[in-house]
Amino acid sequence: MNITAQIKQPIQEEMELFEKKFFESMSSKVALLNRITYYIVNRKGKQMRPMFVFLVAKMLSDSDQVNERTYRGASVIELIHTATLVHDDVVDDSNRRRGFFSINALWKNKIAVLVGDYLLSKGLLLSIDNGDFDLLQIISVAVREMSEGELLQIEKARRLDIIEDVYYEIIRKKTATLIASCCALGAKSVSEDAILVEKMRLFGELIGMAFQIKDDLFDYTDDAIGKPTGIDIKEQKMTLPLIYALNNCSPKEKSWCINSIKNHNKDKKRVKEVIQFVKDKNGLTYAEQKMAQFQQEALSLLQDFPNSTYKESLILMVNYVIDRKK
Repeated sequence: MNITAQIKQPIQEEMELFEKKFFESMSSKVALLNRITYYIVNRKGKQMRPMFVFLVAKMLSDSDQVNERTYRGASVIELIHTATLVHDDVVDDSNRRRGFFSINALWKNKIAVLVGDYLLSKGLLLSIDNGDFDLLQIISVAVREMSEGELLQIEKARRLDIIEDVYYEIIRKKTATLIASCCALGAKSVSEDAILVEKMRLFGELIGMAFQIKDDLFDYTDDAIGKPTGIDIKEQKMTLPLIYALNNCSPKEKSWCINSIKNHNKDKKRVKEVIQFVKDKNGLTYAEQKMAQFQQEALSLLQDFPNSTYKESLILMVNYVIDRKK
């Protein structure tokens, strides 16, 4: 059994029912929209986000059961996450998503933007129509932070002078906030304990931080991960290994490296040299240490909970984030 199947095992029934409910939550009277949403549903990814919602909810639930609010929370997260992916592909002018054509590649940008808006509104209405205002607040904060994180990254990338703290703020908002809201939502759907909800939110945030650093590291490895090596350098994205290298080298090396990224990022040989430079300056080792730190902090938050298959799956999930190959 592969690791994702193992993680999913204790919530298999919930995930199957969730898929039905999620598909229903997208339905529209417009045939074009239904055609596109059908395409989206059939090209789903690993579904990590709804898995977090159900695993946290079941770990915290006294009766070992989840309720309709948990299903709605998972659907809302997935609707809004999907909306952001559709919009991201337009923003990045990307033609592929998970090995398939993106919505904008098949139906053009105008339709892709409108589909993203539609999915976002369906998510908001699913909460409002059922009075889940507490869940809606958690998700709305995540949407705001994701937009801020993306814009902060764009603003800082122009100058290539990011310090580590700013980098953490960017990835906390851009990546970690959505995983944090999944865990907070799962908790909130079964518990009114604000301290518990906050603890699970922080747990998700720490996993999200580790997840993004792992993504950064992929840019420097030669493994076949579906993302060519050096793509972040070509896109002038500041990643943790690069930030560390720039902060731990001579002024001459620093100006060479920044000049390479700004003016020679299409030159394959030069990009390779930058990758080697980052490795030589221990950028990868440092990023791996930081990633492990976030991982350990996340695991420590689970210690006090009684043992259960759901807790085991969450521990597996934290470790999978670090050990995954793509």
